[in-house]
Amino acid sequence: MVPSPPSDSTRINRALIALWAIFWLLMLVVAVEDHRGEDGVMWWEPFVWEGSSCLVASAWLWLARRAEVRWSALLGEPVRWFGRHLAWLPLVAVSFVVFIYAIRHAIYAFTPETYEHDPWLFLFFYEPVKVLLYASLWICITFGLESFARWQTEREQLLTLQKHLAESQLAQLRAQLQPHFLFNALNTISSLMQVDVPRADRLLTQLADLLRASLHTGAQHMTSLRHELELLTLYAAIMQERFAGRVTLDWDIADDTLDVPFPAMLLQPLLENAFKHGVERSTTPVAIRIVAHRVSGKLEVTVRNGGMLASTVGAGIGLTNCRERLALLYGADATLDLAQDGGDVVARLSLPSARPT
Repeated sequence: MVPSPPSDSTRINRALIALWAIFWLLMLVVAVEDHRGEDGVMWWEPFVWEGSSCLVASAWLWLARRAEVRWSALLGEPVRWFGRHLAWLPLVAVSFVVFIYAIRHAIYAFTPETYEHDPWLFLFFYEPVKVLLYASLWICITFGLESFARWQTEREQLLTLQKHLAESQLAQLRAQLQPHFLFNALNTISSLMQVDVPRADRLLTQLADLLRASLHTGAQHMTSLRHELELLTLYAAIMQERFAGRVTLDWDIADDTLDVPFPAMLLQPLLENAFKHGVERSTTPVAIRIVAHRVSGKLEVTVRNGGMLASTVGAGIGLTNCRERLALLYGADATLDLAQDGGDVVARLSLPSARPT
């Protein structure tokens, strides 16, 4: 069984314990160094002094962490959060002096040494000031850790929400795209049934093969370029039957691109536009060339066909959906451009060769 990740409270407590241990270790080292070799000071006395302070301070820190369960809701209101903590400081400061000196006197009672310290009036002025300074520092550290943990939690929740939203939008776009493709394919078959029944029957069989193959993709948003090209080949066969003698297809697919993760059903609208705006409007044979290569660490796929670029081509539902899907999956890392290149119209798709996160 994989252990669950620690909660925010656990991570904060671990960080505070680590910082607390380092702080008191430094305080102990300083105390030992200050009194090393000093006449009348035994080697163990600095440990008693700093140990008693650490014990009482740790007890107050533990109580403060217990109270954080109730006070964490005020992190969004720093004034109230700090106010709750600072309100306890007078009590903390006074009780700190009482308890640490009680512990020290109790320990010294079991030794032959005598514990001498400054006058009580001075102690009840000096020690609380020192406590207030140290406590304020730790309160600020705690606020920083708590706020950072809250920010991380909210950020993770936002990322999860954005991911679910993106998946929902992708599902909606695919739902729009597939009926659009099916309508166009059936419209092609319908136009042939009036003039060539055997060809229409053959196209219907090819369409069934294409739909059967596309079902293997299921609800997945990603496939491989290899599988995407298999679907595209079936679609191209249907369109070549319709435009027999009017179109030729040339495939130039680099072997190292076949296993690249690829958005499912993304190339079909590009090839569909090549037939619709290139072949269908031309009175002469049109050559369509599909190229897939790796360029500078990215996968680049181009669909080139003879013809002139119409002003309304880029606003069609197919290309619009393609661009929206790319934006949801890759952000600004993927592009889809449609441009005139001499006597050809070129749709150029560029996307990362790694699976989107």
